[in-house]
Amino acid sequence: MTRYALLVRGINVGGKNKVVMAQLRQELTELGLEKVETYINSGNIFYTSTAPKARLVKKLETFFAVHYPFIQSFSLLSQEDYEAELENLPDWWSKDLARKDVLFYTEGLDVDQVIKKVNSLELEDEVVHFGKLGIFWGKFSEESYYATAYHKKLIKMPFYRNITIRNAKTFDKIGQMLKTNNEGDTQ
Repeated sequence: MTRYALLVRGINVGGKNKVVMAQLRQELTELGLEKVETYINSGNIFYTSTAPKARLVKKLETFFAVHYPFIQSFSLLSQEDYEAELENLPDWWSKDLARKDVLFYTEGLDVDQVIKKVNSLELEDEVVHFGKLGIFWGKFSEESYYATAYHKKLIKMPFYRNITIRNAKTFDKIGQMLKTNNEGDTQ
């Protein structure tokens, strides 16, 4: 059995694309996923499965197309993926920065193109690390945040609608949730 985190982009944000987490948990259980849990209402779903990742991706794409057509991108990572990523994080990720986010690559995204675009940005009081699961982005100062490439340029980039972003606190919680096998919702 492998434990997975399914990170969905753009649900329950600003009153749009509403998804009832209890209903989604039930539907995913009926789809054959086990020990389905959710964390907050913003698309963090955890489950266990014996199916290979490629089959799960296809199954989830079909499921979302039928039941939640507004969900067009998601990231699927295993506990093993997450733990491998932790091993390679830069030192600055553990420091107390003003803001830290992970821009998770979604299934089917042209990761090389995303890296090329982000590498072309002139960073202002910020730092990036390209991981296997996503881009780790740190902003050093709240005062300079609005001048950063993250704030000024990222949202305008073509790939922006195909990534799903989580802050450092949620990234840590994803790790905790991947280690649990309890049923039910944590919130």
